[in-house]
Order: sequence, then structure tokens, then C-alpha cells
Amino acid sequence: MKKKILICTGGSGGHVVPATIFYEHLKNEFDIKMTSDLRGFQFLDRYKYNIEVFNVPKISKNIFLLPFQFFLLLYLIVKAYFFLKKHKISILISTGGYMSLPLCMASIILNIKLFLFEPNMVLGRSNRFFINFCEKIFCYSDTLKKFPNKLKNKIYLIPTLLRKDFYNIKVSEEIKSKINLLIIGGSQGAKLFDTAIRDSIIELSKRYRLKIFQQTNPNNYNNLENFYLDNKIENELFNFSENISDFMIKTNICITRAGASTLAELIFLKIPHIAIPLPIAKDNHQFENALFYQQLGCNWILNQDDINKISLVNLIVNIIENKEECLNKKKNMDNFNYQNSWNNINQKIITIINEN
Repeated sequence: MKKKILICTGGSGGHVVPATIFYEHLKNEFDIKMTSDLRGFQFLDRYKYNIEVFNVPKISKNIFLLPFQFFLLLYLIVKAYFFLKKHKISILISTGGYMSLPLCMASIILNIKLFLFEPNMVLGRSNRFFINFCEKIFCYSDTLKKFPNKLKNKIYLIPTLLRKDFYNIKVSEEIKSKINLLIIGGSQGAKLFDTAIRDSIIELSKRYRLKIFQQTNPNNYNNLENFYLDNKIENELFNFSENISDFMIKTNICITRAGASTLAELIFLKIPHIAIPLPIAKDNHQFENALFYQQLGCNWILNQDDINKISLVNLIVNIIENKEECLNKKKNMDNFNYQNSWNNINQKIITIINEN
């Protein structure tokens, strides 16, 4: 009989996308089920995955709501306890976030094996709470910040997780006469990218043949569309639910937030990119993600507070014109991913789960 594994996820695309990749790696070997809160559910194809909603409301910082939230958490832990028992789950894989708390707590009570996943270069708060209780934690590096040294043996290193279609993608190797600029704001849509970089895009359009591929929030879609129309700049706009690989394959430079999944995809495809970390990200993990790759010589970082027309234009022009530096970045990206194949990751994940 196949082991029954539950993958719990939710919240932003940064949690949901890795959960779907784990699902694809494990579905042929195990009996797989997935849960997500309502926020994460919007990023999932309910017909593709064996999934149920397990909603966990966002934790409020209002101290007057603490008693209510305490009892709500207790209720959710009890609910999770009976959910895990009903489905006879023997292994729980959590991709992190507050929405994982009830199910992880219930798994400990039921003595269900717990595996964690941390794609960022800073150990997340939820994972920090459960690190003592897990079998292993899947990571991309063993030098995570805020990771307790005495528990380093819990780390199980894997290459960066990528959706399967990325292994069949080929991107243009060099920047030629036309600049195809991809702008990625993340699953929540980055309003900054819809506004603060407009002057830079107008300036670039005066210097180069330019086409923009931009991920944006549906609420900003019309304003952004009108901006490009008024300035006669060729563009394609899309939201998070669309397959981003369809746009990456057309691009040769990218401006992006520094979510772990997005950076992993750009590095794998060797796309020159400028990372603009979200400054309010918990524990400044987006900056640490971008810094990890910068120290490997794979990208450029621009702090949000330093963005202006001159700084961004100069950096993009340098990427376009300094071909030797750009080529070195691509070589470093290629070296980083030399062991990253679907079969290699598949074997590593299945092996460690079977061993525990």
C-alpha cells in the first residue's frame, strides 16, 4: 500500500508553486493529497491536484484579538487532527507560512512524520517553530540565516525546485537588436513596478527597440495598458495565473522581485536579471535570496530606495552593452545548475522520504 502524504500550502505563490512541484515529483510513487487556504487556492488548478481547502485566517497584530485568535487556533488544530486521522496521513510536507501551523501541530500530536521546505536564505518563522519536530527540512543552502547550528543535521540539500516545463525551455543566448524586457511583480502584483519604473522605460524606449512583458495585478491592468499605449511602447501584460515560462522564453533581460521560486527559474534559464527585493518581506528574506545569488556572480541587485530613472536606466544599459560581464553572469548561472535535473531532484526527494 502506498504511503499517504499530505502537502499543506497556501498564502502567496511563493508557497503554492513549490507545493505543486513536490506534488508532481511524488504523485506516481505515493498517495498524494494537498491542502491550501483560500488565498493560495486562487493559484491552483483544482482539477489537476487532489486538493481541499483548509482555511487558516491571517493572524492579526491587534492585541485585543489575541484571546479570540488563541481559541481559533485551538479549534483549527482540533480540526486538523481529525482531518489527518480521517485521511490516514502518514507523512506531512509543509511549504511554510502561518497557514501550516494547525496541520503541523496536529501532525506532532499524531506522531505523523513531518518534512519542511525552506526555499529562502533565512529560516522562516513557521519553520523555525517546527524545526525541532521535523524529520528533515528541504533547503537550497546549508548557510541559512537564523538556523540553529545544533540542528544543521536536519537540512537536506536539493537543487532548486522548478516546474517540469522549465526543463524543456530554451531562451535566446544573447541580447540582439531588440530588448525584450520582462517585469515580474510576484503573485501579489508589485504596484511599485507599475509606477516607479515608468520614466526608466520611456527613456529605454528612446534608445532601443523595446518590448515589455509585464506581470501585474488585475486592478492595475487598465492603467498600465493605457500608459504603454500613450507612449507607443510594445507590450504584453499578464497576471500570476498565466504560465510565466511562456514569457520568459521571449525575454532577454528581467526586472524582478526576489522571491525564491522566481529567482530559481531565472537562474536556471540563464536570463540576466535585476533583483529588487521587497523591503518589507519578513526577516528581509528577499534581500538575502538576491544576495545569495549575487555572491555567486549570477545577478544584479538594486535596492528599492535607490530606484530612479538614472540608476535603473544605467544598470540596464550596462547589462546590454557590457557583453563580457553579462556572459560571465550566464556562465555562473549555468555552473550553479549543473546538477539540476527533474530526475535528480525526483530521486533525492523520494529517497529521503522512503528512508524516514
